[in-house]
Amino acid sequence: MSHTLQKLVLASNNKGKLAEFSALLAPMEIEVIPQGALNVPEAEEPHITFLENALAKARHASKLTGLPALADDSGICVPALGNAPGVFSARYAGEPKSDERNNQKLIADLASHKDRTAFYYCVLALVLHADDPRPVIVDGSWYGVVQDIASGDGGFGYDPHFYLPAFNCTAAALPKEQKNSISHRGQAIQALLTKLKESGLTK
Repeated sequence: MSHTLQKLVLASNNKGKLAEFSALLAPMEIEVIPQGALNVPEAEEPHITFLENALAKARHASKLTGLPALADDSGICVPALGNAPGVFSARYAGEPKSDERNNQKLIADLASHKDRTAFYYCVLALVLHADDPRPVIVDGSWYGVVQDIASGDGGFGYDPHFYLPAFNCTAAALPKEQKNSISHRGQAIQALLTKLKESGLTK
């Protein structure tokens, strides 16, 4: 029996993330199944760290499907706001989730601050089974500046306001392939691929 990873469930229902993961995981030759296709409900995310939430989501999806599971927890952190929104990025402006309202709240909260630096942060957790004692954990950070005016029609979340000085544009204005190669999620996926190859779980 092969010990390589051939199929996993992706513990996310976020369409933007699913599209990015599909592109980023294509080289792994692993069948990636969104948890929604297996009727897995969203896991609770009660924790205050990205790591704990990612692990909770991965274990939840693996327990309900019997498959290895990969989960990400990610968001934007703004040092001037004590690294808020952080783990609350998707619900920063409350329910129901709304990228537009989240961005409006972030801009309003930063109105009195000169420091506009920010970073996207992503943690990935991969478990081979629900009680895996040795999950594979990787992360990635992507640094930029929050700008008031939205720009670019790609991406999702805070991308239209996440300005990248090195590229003179926002994350939402980057071509998808370029964003995926340098983003926090892209960095984390590359680290995951490296770990999986080193452990013999993928080719």
